[in-house]
Amino acid sequence: MRKIGIMGGTFDPIHIGHLMLAEWAAGAAGLDETWIVPTGISYQKAGRNVLPGQERLRMAELAVEGNEKFRCLDVEVSREGYTYSYETLEQLRLSFPDCTFYFIMGADCLYSMERWKYPEKIFQNAILLAAARGDVSMDRLRDKRQELLQRYGGEIQLLPFLPLPISSSIIRERIQNGLSVRYMVPDKVLSYIEEKRWYLDT
Repeated sequence: MRKIGIMGGTFDPIHIGHLMLAEWAAGAAGLDETWIVPTGISYQKAGRNVLPGQERLRMAELAVEGNEKFRCLDVEVSREGYTYSYETLEQLRLSFPDCTFYFIMGADCLYSMERWKYPEKIFQNAILLAAARGDVSMDRLRDKRQELLQRYGGEIQLLPFLPLPISSSIIRERIQNGLSVRYMVPDKVLSYIEEKRWYLDT
């Protein structure tokens, strides 16, 4: 069985924190590949002005160029209507029965998973890799991990990670305010944002 990491997100835009987490998780779990999956229309971001899915996918593709163990999937941006993680994982499990999937997320997501759409199906189709960035104690995370496992079964691996004070919202705000985001996003992504003049009026 090939071990495949799945990293979903809005990626509006993708930044070095996303890439560092993907690389860190790949090494910690011994992943054969990591697949970056930009969301289509996220029900969790309803009401916010998000760049079109194909544009966020293109930035993700630029970000991982040259890394043969990373690839980007359009499975969500090409799907109509709201996109849900459980649907994506079910689809991938059916399409790639020879793979074991590892769903990469920030450990803070463990505290909202019960509000996700059909969380039990996420646990049925992937091992969760939850990156702890130091904002929540490991003891609290272990307690939450145990609570979720008792409720849904499956497997959750806690992954200690660096605290990185960077987010897509900070990047968008800095661009809107005319401030540099150099080194916060890969150079090719920055060039694409500047070429398209994204985030100047958001």
